[in-house]
Amino acid sequence: MPADLSALIKAGLRDVPDFPEEGVVFKDITPLLAEPSSLQAVVEGIAARYEQAEVDAVLGLEARGFILAAPVALALGAGFVPVRKAGKLPRETYRASYDLEYGSETVEMHADALSPGSRVVIVDDVLATGGTGRAAVELVDKAGGTVVGFSVLVELGFLQGRRRLTDVEPHALAVV
Repeated sequence: MPADLSALIKAGLRDVPDFPEEGVVFKDITPLLAEPSSLQAVVEGIAARYEQAEVDAVLGLEARGFILAAPVALALGAGFVPVRKAGKLPRETYRASYDLEYGSETVEMHADALSPGSRVVIVDDVLATGGTGRAAVELVDKAGGTVVGFSVLVELGFLQGRRRLTDVEPHALAVV
């Protein structure tokens, strides 16, 4: 893992103005992920935080959270659980709704994805307003699991999303 992972991440981000709508600056992580050593450093940076946590499952949030959560789950010897946008999962689901900077959304997780008592790490790409993270915590609670960690690649500190996550301690590899 590089000595200054935060600097590596910041250098690998690309700002895309006015996406998905005018006034929003989208943080594109694909340049960072295209570099194998950077991708490996990011996965190792997240997984290292939870090596001693006895993790049963890593929840990945659609869509870019999937990219990070699956290899983190492998690194921790845990299962991977996808959290998808409403209507994308074929069986009974738990659902949670939240507000974004530019609208609202609903996410779902299969109702049988976690066993009661499961120890879960939630992984996403960006912590912005905290709505997606709050919804993921709600899904874990509905399934009877325990959130033992919440990690993101990048936190947009100016949006103060961690204020919505009062019952978990968000961990960001970089803050912009």
